[in-house]
Amino acid sequence: MKKKQIWLLAILCVFLLIIGGCGQEKTSSKRNDAKESAKTIQIGYQKFGTLNILKSKGDLERRLKDAGYTVDWTEFPAGPQLLEALNVGSIDFGHTGEAPPIFAQAANAPLVYVANQPANPAGEAIVVQKDSPIKSVKELKGKKVGLNKGSNVHYLLVKALEEAGLTLDDIKPVYLPPADARAAFEGNQIDAWVIWDPFLSAAELELKTKTIQNGEGLVSNREFFLATDTFAGNEEALNIIKEELIQVDKWIEENPSDVAEFLSPEIGMSVEVLEKTLKRKKYGLEDISDSVLDDQQKIADTFYNLKLIPSKINVLDASIKNNEGGNGK
Repeated sequence: MKKKQIWLLAILCVFLLIIGGCGQEKTSSKRNDAKESAKTIQIGYQKFGTLNILKSKGDLERRLKDAGYTVDWTEFPAGPQLLEALNVGSIDFGHTGEAPPIFAQAANAPLVYVANQPANPAGEAIVVQKDSPIKSVKELKGKKVGLNKGSNVHYLLVKALEEAGLTLDDIKPVYLPPADARAAFEGNQIDAWVIWDPFLSAAELELKTKTIQNGEGLVSNREFFLATDTFAGNEEALNIIKEELIQVDKWIEENPSDVAEFLSPEIGMSVEVLEKTLKRKKYGLEDISDSVLDDQQKIADTFYNLKLIPSKINVLDASIKNNEGGNGK
């Protein structure tokens, strides 16, 4: 009887050891999967932007591979969709203009401003038909003005009207995305159009529009690079990305014709239009400064006053200075 009990006990011990080993193997497998996931960087990009050129050159993948990372790229039609993906954790890093991060922060997205490109106020403007009698912003009173609601140019219009002693109540805003706004402009359904590059360059070259006010002296018009608050803590990977962005920016500045030829079939715009846009753009990568955050705060406050966002936000909360080290993940 005792021998039988000892034999059963031995079998039970072996069984428990096997089960324990399997459990450890599964746990180890899960840890390895998590580790591999953390080593894959998800980057969101738009067709017109520095990240698309960086992707095409392949230099970033080579640098990150040496550091043990792989890159997955996802294309987005515009900034709002890109930041929605960042909000739900589908991407770690991406780029947009000034307005989308404000809406995303108001929606409690875990974003961090990592860096920005220099201000490009000439890259957006209020234009009218070449034969329009309108010669100044003040003459927009009572006129129909087309613009994309909640975009960079919404802020430009507010500031331009303010300088002319007017408000949005003094004009008739017509909220349309760029393609629809151009059709309305060509059909004389709107009197003026507030638009940004490369659509601005296209209007200037193809429609021979007349600019009554661009962003100079009124707005900044910057492009931002943003990360999740988690990825913002990955100093090694972020530094590599920033270094490669600096290099590709130099290359774009020196080779606008080549870049325009590459982008033309992707965007569906002529090489001439894109080359004009690229030559007007300012290049370089800048760390987020207090003055840049102040500019973003002014846009956020304006959008809150216009009831475009539901509550006031503090842009400083999303500064990389306030997230140094991130979550350490």
